[in-house]
Amino acid sequence: MQKTPIASRKHVSLFGNVNAGKSSLFNAILGQDAAIVSSQPGTTTDPVVKAMELIPFGPIALVDTAGFEDISQVGKQRMKRTNDILNRTDLAIYVVDASAFDEDNHKKTVRLFKEKSIPYILVFTKWDMVPEIEKSQLKSKYKDSIFVDSSNENDVSLLKRKIAQELEKLQDEDETIVGNLLEENSTVILVVPIDSAAPKGRLILPQVQLIRDCLDHNIKCFVTKESELPEALKELKKIDLVVTDSQIFKLVSTIVPKEIPLTSFSMLLARQKGDIGLLIEGAEKIHSLENNSKILMAEACTHNHTHEDIGRVKIPALMKKYTGKELSFDYCVGYDFPDNLEEYHMVVHCGGCMLNKKAVTNRLAICKDKNIPVTNYGVLLAHLNGILPRCSEIFNKA
Repeated sequence: MQKTPIASRKHVSLFGNVNAGKSSLFNAILGQDAAIVSSQPGTTTDPVVKAMELIPFGPIALVDTAGFEDISQVGKQRMKRTNDILNRTDLAIYVVDASAFDEDNHKKTVRLFKEKSIPYILVFTKWDMVPEIEKSQLKSKYKDSIFVDSSNENDVSLLKRKIAQELEKLQDEDETIVGNLLEENSTVILVVPIDSAAPKGRLILPQVQLIRDCLDHNIKCFVTKESELPEALKELKKIDLVVTDSQIFKLVSTIVPKEIPLTSFSMLLARQKGDIGLLIEGAEKIHSLENNSKILMAEACTHNHTHEDIGRVKIPALMKKYTGKELSFDYCVGYDFPDNLEEYHMVVHCGGCMLNKKAVTNRLAICKDKNIPVTNYGVLLAHLNGILPRCSEIFNKA
C-alpha cells in the first residue's frame, strides 16, 4: 500500500480557517507528528502531503493546508497554494473550531466546495472546550457532522471511518486503464523504447501501471522494444492490442498490421483520467494555429531534459513542421497551472501519470470553459503522424 503512487491515491485535504486545529487533526489521523502544531495563527505555510493507508478503504494522500482568512504578509501566496490543493482534492475535511463557529464563513466555504464539486465532511474540533448547551445546539443543527477532540482516539477513529465511507462512494468503475477495454485472457504487447530519455534500470510509471492493470484483469501482457516487435508479432498467435510509447508511434504503426488495434500509454491514461474525446478534438485544432501562436506545454513531473525530450524538443519541432508556422512555447511543471490561460492558443498536456484524476479533469474543464483547445502528448503525436483515427478506434468501440 505504501508504494502506491501519490497520483493513484484519492486526495483527502483538510481546509479551514487559521488556528482551527487542522494540523492537530492531520497528525491525529496520520498517527504521527507530520505537521507543526502551534497556537500561533498561520503556522502551516505550504501544503503538507502524506501517503497513508486508511483502513478499510486503502491508500490515500492526506493533505494539510494553510488556513483560510490568513491576513499575514504572505497570506495571499499561502491562499493560492491552498486553492491549488482544492483543484486536486477528491474529498475535503472542512475543519471548524467549535468554540468559535462563524456561520457566515461556513456558508461561504460550503459554497466554494460546491462550486468545485468537492464532497466534504464538516468536522468540529476542540470539542472538549465547548459548553454543553452549545454542543447540543451544534449537534442538533449539523447532524451529519463529526465532533472531535483531536487527542481522543475514539473521536479520531470515528472520523476515519466516516472518511472511508465517503471515499467508497467516490470509487469509479473506470479506475482501470485497460480492464474495461479488453476481455479477460486478451493479449497485449507493450512497446517500450530504451533511449537516452529512458530511466536507467527501470520502467517509467505509465508502463508499470499498465502492466499491473493487465495483471489485475487477467490480461496477458508482453513487453518488448521496437526492434524486437516484428518477431513478437510472429510468435504470438492472437494479439488484441499493441500499446506503444508515443514518441515511436510512426515506426510502430508501420510494423503492426492494420487489423491489430494500436494505441499509446499516453492515450490510455488520457482516457482513464480525463476526457479522451476532448483531447482528440483539441489535437485536430492544430490547423487553427498561426504564426506566433502561444502553446502551453504542461508537464506533470520534473526530469532532466535531453536532446530527445518529448515535450521540450520532439513535439515542438513536429508542431512547427506540421503547421509550417513559427510557434512560441511556454512550460509549466507539476501541479503548477497558470492563471493567465487566456494568453495561449493551445494547451498540450503530458500523460499526467504524476497527477491524480481530479487534477487532470479540473485542468481539462478550465480549458473547455475558456474555449482553449487542449490535447495531450499521445493524442497529438498520433494526429501529427496521421494515425489518430486508427489509434483512437479502440476507444470508439468501448
